[in-house]
Amino acid sequence: MKNLNIPVGISDFERIRELNYYYVDKTGLIKTLLQGEMDQVTLITRPRRFGKTMAMNMLNSFLDIRKDSRHLFKGLEISDEVKICEKWMNQYPTLFLSFKDVDGTTFENAFNFLKFIISEACKQHVYLLDSDEIDEGDKLVFQKLKTCSASMMEIQSCILRITNMLKSYYKKPVILLIDEYDVPIAKASSNGYYKEMLEIMKGLLSTALKDNSSLKFAVITGCLKIAKESIFTGTNNFVSDTISSTRYNEYYGFTQQDVDKLLADAEIEEKADLIKEWYDGYNFGEFEVYCPWDVMNYLRDLQNDLNARPVSYWKNTSDNAIIRSFIDYTGAAIRKKLEVLIAGGSICQKIEEDLTYDYLHSSEDNVWSILYLTGYLTKVGERDKDGQIELRIPNKEVKEIFESTVRKWFEDSARVTNRKDLFDAVWNKDADKATKEISTLLRMTISYYDYRENFYHAFLAGIFAGAGYSVESNREHGEGRSDIVIYNDVTGQVAVFEAKYSRKLEDLEKDCQKALDQINTKMYAKEFEDAYEEVLCYGIAFYKKRCLVKSK
Repeated sequence: MKNLNIPVGISDFERIRELNYYYVDKTGLIKTLLQGEMDQVTLITRPRRFGKTMAMNMLNSFLDIRKDSRHLFKGLEISDEVKICEKWMNQYPTLFLSFKDVDGTTFENAFNFLKFIISEACKQHVYLLDSDEIDEGDKLVFQKLKTCSASMMEIQSCILRITNMLKSYYKKPVILLIDEYDVPIAKASSNGYYKEMLEIMKGLLSTALKDNSSLKFAVITGCLKIAKESIFTGTNNFVSDTISSTRYNEYYGFTQQDVDKLLADAEIEEKADLIKEWYDGYNFGEFEVYCPWDVMNYLRDLQNDLNARPVSYWKNTSDNAIIRSFIDYTGAAIRKKLEVLIAGGSICQKIEEDLTYDYLHSSEDNVWSILYLTGYLTKVGERDKDGQIELRIPNKEVKEIFESTVRKWFEDSARVTNRKDLFDAVWNKDADKATKEISTLLRMTISYYDYRENFYHAFLAGIFAGAGYSVESNREHGEGRSDIVIYNDVTGQVAVFEAKYSRKLEDLEKDCQKALDQINTKMYAKEFEDAYEEVLCYGIAFYKKRCLVKSK
């Protein structure tokens, strides 16, 4: 494998180019954005980890009048567009803000982060304070913004004020770039101060975008498209580009052509099928794309170990609370749809792209829409005449996220479910009662792992471990490895379970007996006979959400 300088976790375009990191050329975005008649405000929404921040950094480098970026774009696609480069490259004052770090468990903490980000932006343009072209009143407020001492009203109007100051200084209209505009509202919704943060962000963006004579144009990115009435009230010439659109989609994520070139450059074309299986499958407009974060992480791991297996890098960048909140919301009908998806099937749902964070979980359609718009599901084909889209899980990585989240959900649910009747049945050797109670718990779960045996092992072990029992799985006992051993140190009892997966419902009886025979033949119980008062042996057979328990 050829060693490439992989820029994992680096979204600074200038740093990537200056330090000769590997760069997948997405400068065609500049041409697509700037050619023809400009929209005053363009909102681009994509799932996290698909290159939004990198693209905004690139735009800032290309446009900012304070920079000389010719060397950074040399040899890239946009450098062939001579007229665009002459007209736009480093020709306009540019204000670049990112709200990705506006977070906090309280409104005060989050608001302080917002003030800090605005302060850092002011420091980038501190030269404005020395200009005779700038209004003295604006200078006073600018100084307060820079020192994090501005009032709430001054924060709400700060973008408008700074763009006015930049226009006065440069005698040119200003380009505004705002990255991750919806993060403050998403965090606020999760932490209970949604209304307060919405008021701030609505004021901040509305004053900046509505009838702002200092604005040349604005590009805004985020994860979700918040309804215009909620945050962009009164904004004119407003155009949104979501994953259902076609204009910019080849520039967010890696296309097949991008990945083919990357693997050829790294001289590891033999990994193509594995990478496709794990990290491809997202349909944005007319393009099927890979998640660039995953591809780059895996390539970096392969450079350290050519035998490295793919893992879920995406999962490690978030707590995947969206899936968990969805499963908590779920009813029986939604559980069945989740089971279809995890088994590799697809479902048809109506998708709503204009959402508000305070109503995300107000309907089933909204919840499916969130999973689609945030990348956990992808479309298969186009909308039908009723406005529904066929949805599926895009790849192995996301399937693993669903499975692990479902597993954790069941473990948490099992802890609060009354299982006393099941435990009494096991320790009193009541196989019929145990059959009934385990079947009831099975019906409560969302199935995953395609009903393989390890699903049932984990299911059974989780029920008892969650109640505080000591549980062993696949440990050597007698002449083999028993599936599950549960210890009751209070009563001095041990329960040995051997589990089988039946391929047909009518095989439950036969497979259950086969499990009991295995316990006898392999003498799983023998080593416990001297140390414990009673050793209970159970054969258990599963078929989907049915089970049969027999005792020795």
